[in-house]
Amino acid sequence: MTATAPADPRGLDADLAGLADVRAKARAARAAFDAMEGTDQETLDRYVRAMARAGTKAAEELARLAVDETGYGVYEHKIYKNRYNTGFVAKWMLERRAVGVLWVDDEARVTAVGSPMGVIAGIIPVTNPTSTALFKCLAAVKSGNAIVHAPHPRAARCTLRAVEIMAEAAVEAGAPEGLVSCLEHPTLPATAELMRRPEIALVMATGGPGMVRAAYSSGKPTIAVGAGNVPAYVGASVADPAEAAEMIITSKSFDNGTACVAEQSVVVVEAVAPAFLAAFEQRGAYWMNAPQQAALARVLFDERGAMRPASVGQTAIRLAETAGFAVPSSTRVLACELDTVGVDTPLSREILGPVLSVYRAADRDAGWRRCREILALDGEGHTAAVHASDPEEIAPFGALPAGRIVINTPALFGGMGYSTDVDPSFQLGTGSWSGSICSDNVTPLHLINIKRIAHEVRPWRTVYDPVEL
Repeated sequence: MTATAPADPRGLDADLAGLADVRAKARAARAAFDAMEGTDQETLDRYVRAMARAGTKAAEELARLAVDETGYGVYEHKIYKNRYNTGFVAKWMLERRAVGVLWVDDEARVTAVGSPMGVIAGIIPVTNPTSTALFKCLAAVKSGNAIVHAPHPRAARCTLRAVEIMAEAAVEAGAPEGLVSCLEHPTLPATAELMRRPEIALVMATGGPGMVRAAYSSGKPTIAVGAGNVPAYVGASVADPAEAAEMIITSKSFDNGTACVAEQSVVVVEAVAPAFLAAFEQRGAYWMNAPQQAALARVLFDERGAMRPASVGQTAIRLAETAGFAVPSSTRVLACELDTVGVDTPLSREILGPVLSVYRAADRDAGWRRCREILALDGEGHTAAVHASDPEEIAPFGALPAGRIVINTPALFGGMGYSTDVDPSFQLGTGSWSGSICSDNVTPLHLINIKRIAHEVRPWRTVYDPVEL
């Protein structure tokens, strides 16, 4: 495997080369998985530790490759994303068991045993091409699985390099060749073929709605993620409106808004709106007027309503410049006050960039309804943020259809499990609200089958006896 996607030496066209690559990688991964049969958790952890250290060492290299190849995001922030997965997340993984005996219930006489699934197809997005690959490598090997990655074609080189680094570290630690690999000729037909291959036991898909639909149509068990139109509620009992403003802006501007878990809209109660909105502007929000909003919407979305790839992951200053207006050099996010939510209000939709819509609400109940409306626009199942200190103001938001409802913390850092104690992850399930099987933060424990070894605890013949309720 090389760090770049070379021309096929056999002279095959891109689609044929991609399909040949899929076949070879899937078969090699299955052979590696078979060779690992019976490997204990301690040995797997040795592989994971070596991979995590190698990934951390390469964090800067991979961040630079990702920004240069895709044109998305912020170099320094991509370093943090890489290190988050190879540091914080890897440490969490190493503190837990995923294979062998997981737990024993002596009273019930039941023992739970984790068993790997097989070969995983890891679908990698263009927005976070190295950090997502690092995470999926670690999660797969921790749980005793093999994995073949399918990069986005516009991020093929950086994803390939990330997987190459992890594969080399695993082999040096004693893992079989082929356990961790990446397609070198990624095309949409190749990715679809990978997901359908008989060697594949599970698909882990991170990407746009089309890729998620394709993953669930592959005929294989699939864990995929949905869109994230994330609302942030700022309530009357917010402890510090300025700190809430800083958290929201920092979260949305991080890596130029390429994380779907970051806030998209702010719903602020009138009682604290003056203080919050003043702090919001002081901390780098630029308020767009109506013509500027319309111009930005045309830059962000095409005639069909799809996000234009060239507008993803750009700075606020760059987006404004492309839309034809100038903003101060201190601008971190572009902001607009809106009063409607829907497809006819483009800036109310999920935007993978530093753009925030702001809504005023008369009170908590009106704020809740607005947050519900925002989630209904392609955000159900993902995440919501609440900034308030009164438990009675916070409580109703637990009814929102979101897999993560984070309190008094940035949605990005809270949702991915850093500033909160939800499981740390770089793949966030969105549940049946968005057509996904999983609403958890995905971990190695989602990549195993769990066997229960259960002893008889009551005479089986008593099954015929009546039971009084």
